[in-house]
Amino acid sequence: MYRQNPHILPQIDTSQGIEFGIYTLGEWIANPHTGKRIPASQRIQEMIELGKLAEEAGMDIFLVGESHQEYFVSQSHMVILSAIAAMTERIKLASGATIIGAADPVRVFEDAATLDLISNGRMELLAGRASRFGIFELFGYDLDDYEALFDEKLALLLEINENERVTWEGQFRAPLNDIAIYPRPENESGGLPIWRAFGGSKESAIAAGTIGLPIYQAHVSGDAASWAENIQAYRTAAENAGFNPAELPVTASGFLYTREDGNQAMREAYPHLRDGLKLANDYAFPEQDFQQAKDPHSVLNVGEPQLIIDKILHQHELFDNQRFVAQIDFGGIAFDDVKRTLDILGETIVPAVKKHTRK
Repeated sequence: MYRQNPHILPQIDTSQGIEFGIYTLGEWIANPHTGKRIPASQRIQEMIELGKLAEEAGMDIFLVGESHQEYFVSQSHMVILSAIAAMTERIKLASGATIIGAADPVRVFEDAATLDLISNGRMELLAGRASRFGIFELFGYDLDDYEALFDEKLALLLEINENERVTWEGQFRAPLNDIAIYPRPENESGGLPIWRAFGGSKESAIAAGTIGLPIYQAHVSGDAASWAENIQAYRTAAENAGFNPAELPVTASGFLYTREDGNQAMREAYPHLRDGLKLANDYAFPEQDFQQAKDPHSVLNVGEPQLIIDKILHQHELFDNQRFVAQIDFGGIAFDDVKRTLDILGETIVPAVKKHTRK
């Protein structure tokens, strides 16, 4: 018999198919096709507008990530999410992700719980370790403590989320002595759904499974079968720890660019990924790796709508994920092009994916 999960899990109804969402990291670079970079104010306004349009297009969730270095405008991702909450009514909202190792879990909970109240119960939290490390120097943390910071801060965040009054002591923060932390979400649990976000780390997947947290796996490229190994390791770890893997949701996410002409999509998308990854992540993305996007088994979702549908369904077959989240505005893509991708998603891709994933 499985033991009861102590965490607050997201409620996902897949009777009409897997949930579909949009996420943005708020990166801010020049459009590689024009060489021009829009003002920071315009980039932020477009992120807010994208959240509103995502709801209108029928998306289930919208996520905003944080980064605290050059080429980003998402340093205050909760503020941006708050603006989106005020402009929307139905769509779920989430951080994507909050870098909990360099944050104060008390403040993170206060901000997220406030957002939950503003949005009438639509907020979720993704806790991540960071793929960009400027935040650690900025806030005065030693990068050598990267792992220990994450483990301790995540544990405190979960403790706060699940208990109104907290007594706690750790290495990196002043102790809490029977302190009540407010506001609380106005739901039965008084807390928020919290996910463990990660990229290609099997160790992170196993760690999440061991404590019974749902996972959000971010993809860049590669064969879907290799990414499925992480998810299988996660479910095995969860079961070994006494949790029911069937009760733990999985989100798959990745870059997505589509046009009716698949060759056009390939031509247009690569410069954005190349420049975006180079400037934001200091990663040289080889064009030969990008060309693998033509393979329906690749997690790089670039091409004509039917190929994208086939890719997402193939990933779902391997991952048995309850949610798929697409990044459609990365690498200086012009907002008109972002909106065109969103239109194709809402009109063609999402309805087909939901039809084939109904349970």
